[in-house]
Amino acid sequence: MTRDRAENRDVLTRLRTDIVSSEFAPEARLKFAEMTKRYDVGVGTLREALSQLSSEGFVTVEAGKGFRVAPVSAEELLEITDHFINFEKRAVREAIEHGGEDWETNIVAVHHRLSLIEGLPWERRMERHSEWVERHREFHEALVSACQGQWLFRLRSIMFDQLDRYRFVTKRTPEGMGGRKFEEHRDIMTATLARDADLASSLIEQHIRDTSERAIKLL
Repeated sequence: MTRDRAENRDVLTRLRTDIVSSEFAPEARLKFAEMTKRYDVGVGTLREALSQLSSEGFVTVEAGKGFRVAPVSAEELLEITDHFINFEKRAVREAIEHGGEDWETNIVAVHHRLSLIEGLPWERRMERHSEWVERHREFHEALVSACQGQWLFRLRSIMFDQLDRYRFVTKRTPEGMGGRKFEEHRDIMTATLARDADLASSLIEQHIRDTSERAIKLL
């Protein structure tokens, strides 16, 4: 990979992460003068990254007005949720069919890493929220990592990023949600390792819809 391509990929990843984690609020204007300094890149590199994020639905662009973070809405969240559930259930079924011992071992390992945070008292969990976000993604990716469909995996990854954007709405929900999610993740892991595709798919759907319904109430 050339240096320019590596730089483009780096700023794209960083910018997407900042939008997903609400560093830039929905509908916030993305000003080139500020962002070239923030990411230490040129206007051309930044424009290319923003154009890519526009195609992924994270950014909007208006003629003469520049780029803004895409808005959020209950209607959009419902649509994203339906698409992600469809992709995730198909992906986990493929993974269960094709996954081997290394796949199983990795699921156990990343779930353990996730549980170390989810088992903490609420205040300490929130102090490590950025770590939880990373480990939560690793867990869900581990479940479907043996999926054979490359485009299926890519599409579910895009939808996961979109859902993560909304998931940040719920990060300050009252204490108690953490314990419930801890149990849900454990049950999903157990069903997946048992190669029970029907149960794993059902648990994943319930898990995702519950989070989305909480977010909708807070929008």
